[in-house]
Amino acid sequence: MTTHYYYLLAVRLLLIAAAGRQKLSKAEPVTLPGCPDRCGDVSIPYPFGTKDGCFLPGFQIICNDTFHPPRAFFPYDPPNCNEDSLEASIDCLVSQLNSRKPLIMTKDSIYSLNDIEDYTMPGNMSFSPVELTGVSVADAKLQVHAPFCYDCKLNETHYSYRGEIRISFPSLSPFFMTEESTVLMAIGKHTSASQLMGPPCEAVVTFDDAVNGKCLGRGCCQVPIPPQDTSNQVTINRRSSLGITNYKDDCVYGMFVDKSWYKFTSLDLHGDVFMRKNKARGVPVVVDFVIANHSCPRPGQPAPKGYACAGDNTMCVQVPLDLMADGYAATGYTCRCSQGYQGNPYIPNGCRDIDECKNPDLYPCHGKCHNTEGGYKCACPAGTKGNAKLDHCTEMFPLPAKLGVAAIGGLFVIALVAFILLLRRQKRKMRQLYMKNGGPALEKANNIKIYTREELKPILKCANFIGKGCFGEVYKGYLDNQLVAVKKPVTDSVAHNEQFANEVIIQSQVIHKNIVRLIGCCLEVDIPMLVYEFLSKGSLDDTLHSNNKVPLDLDVRLNIAAESAEGLAYMHSKTGKRILHGDVKPANILLDDDYVPKISDFGISRMIARDKEHTTSVIGDRTYMDPVYLQTGLLTEKSDVYSFGVLLLELVSRRKATYSDHNSLVRNFVEAHKKDEMPIELFDKELVEPGDLELLGSLARVAVECLNLDVDERPAMTDVAERLLMLKRSRK
Repeated sequence: MTTHYYYLLAVRLLLIAAAGRQKLSKAEPVTLPGCPDRCGDVSIPYPFGTKDGCFLPGFQIICNDTFHPPRAFFPYDPPNCNEDSLEASIDCLVSQLNSRKPLIMTKDSIYSLNDIEDYTMPGNMSFSPVELTGVSVADAKLQVHAPFCYDCKLNETHYSYRGEIRISFPSLSPFFMTEESTVLMAIGKHTSASQLMGPPCEAVVTFDDAVNGKCLGRGCCQVPIPPQDTSNQVTINRRSSLGITNYKDDCVYGMFVDKSWYKFTSLDLHGDVFMRKNKARGVPVVVDFVIANHSCPRPGQPAPKGYACAGDNTMCVQVPLDLMADGYAATGYTCRCSQGYQGNPYIPNGCRDIDECKNPDLYPCHGKCHNTEGGYKCACPAGTKGNAKLDHCTEMFPLPAKLGVAAIGGLFVIALVAFILLLRRQKRKMRQLYMKNGGPALEKANNIKIYTREELKPILKCANFIGKGCFGEVYKGYLDNQLVAVKKPVTDSVAHNEQFANEVIIQSQVIHKNIVRLIGCCLEVDIPMLVYEFLSKGSLDDTLHSNNKVPLDLDVRLNIAAESAEGLAYMHSKTGKRILHGDVKPANILLDDDYVPKISDFGISRMIARDKEHTTSVIGDRTYMDPVYLQTGLLTEKSDVYSFGVLLLELVSRRKATYSDHNSLVRNFVEAHKKDEMPIELFDKELVEPGDLELLGSLARVAVECLNLDVDERPAMTDVAERLLMLKRSRK
């Protein structure tokens, strides 16, 4: 493992006792409920504990509150080893190794310069508990403090000498030192340090050429300790292998120490600064721990009794057998939080999800970070690609592609702006047309619905076209689930604005069963459109004169004549103002499914007041037009009567009147009437029955009377309607 790793580990262990660690302990539990989690400044996470029921076997900690603040120690039973002989010391150590309590043994003495010939000097052996200064359950490591060996001048004649230190964890103990974290180190101008089972270390400086920083042998040396060392000792000797002995005022030191803690400085080669600064508490040593003498459960097997890894999101890490030195522990394991989690894996629910997005230094993300349970996602922003966890995202499109996209985008924006401006202009134009075509006035009409152009657009298709009159095209379709006919005036209609306004005013005032009902209109166009009820049988002209002639008996024709006359009579005399149709003809008489007639196409209708009976232009179908109106331009009720007379003749003869031959149909019937003859040959053969000739003659007389060139001799439309109604009743 790298030196950087050891440095980070040491920092983590030191932070356990810092205020930042205290904040973490408040956020996440570190021990079992009801158990103390601190001793002074030291956090005590489970499986360690200071109270019965709060620790696993072998993990008890003694919190000594005689110190201020309290300090944490491993429990220990000091042996009675005060003998000065080497044999007695060895017996004491063996006895301690067989116990289950960690301890530290030191051997101190005072010597004079006269004693240096026999460097193996007797000393006083003392024992002390191992002090705990930090715990990291995530790394399964402890930080303890241990004394160090030294040889320093006490006065002018004597030296204080701690020549031997032993750190001992008993057999079958869960604790051991490893070469990964702890080293044997010697500091001095001419000194050596040795250990029981590992290599020695020599520090020699012939001249003052020590280099600060690393321990490379010039004033400071370090060597690894044996792997998984449960018990080891360090001794020092002021004389090096070169035979150089230096008894000046300078101190020499030897110790087991956390390899990342000490950074060599040449100041420690002079005087006793290092000893005075560190003698009271000692130096930090890293100790690993395991759940000793137990193994991880195999995949698929249930957890054994006493299994230490608690709750979900934990995993068991088996300690390799070849790392268990000295045969003290057959096996062991540690508990870790699963990847993406942190906390204490030895307590229930102790492992919590890590929000990796809040710690980009450890969990890099060069894109958009999203935390997930047990991990995190890191995606490149839109328009980029790559593995955002490993490196910065790169643009998906090169510069030329970007310029192309920008150009297309610019054109799109221009087109969009143009479209919006055009849409606003169109909307403003529709509003102007709506106002010009009398929208505000028509809004007040309760029986007229005003449609938008978009509502009528689906109907105005070629597939829905059903015919064309002299004032517009007619389409059929559905509006509000009702079949309707939409009249769209053509652009070359004569005086279309005046005619449209006239039709809307007239139709909004006329409600009769024999007059086509106006449903609504559309004003958002140059030439407004009308919406009528749709009549399925079409016009009377189609019924009489189409190639597929529909059989019509006399009763049906008489009913068409009588009800058409009734509708015209209503227009002439039963509305608020006199309403003249001006274009009465079979094409403007529509039929429903029961052949009930309804008057339509008020394209040249006039709502004429008493003082406005003349028109300067003659509009309509000249075949059915009053000759007097053609000559004078004077449109009256009698003009509609004349046109109705022509319609009656077509109805009984099923022959189409024409203007080009001076209307032979009209002329023939008039001449027969003058001769008082029954024009049997002029009637439709379908109607010529002996019992119906009298009725046919009566219909012909009514028609001829309507065709009188003397306007004053023509009957009124109300008289015509009454006579036809009487003829209709006579059939019953």
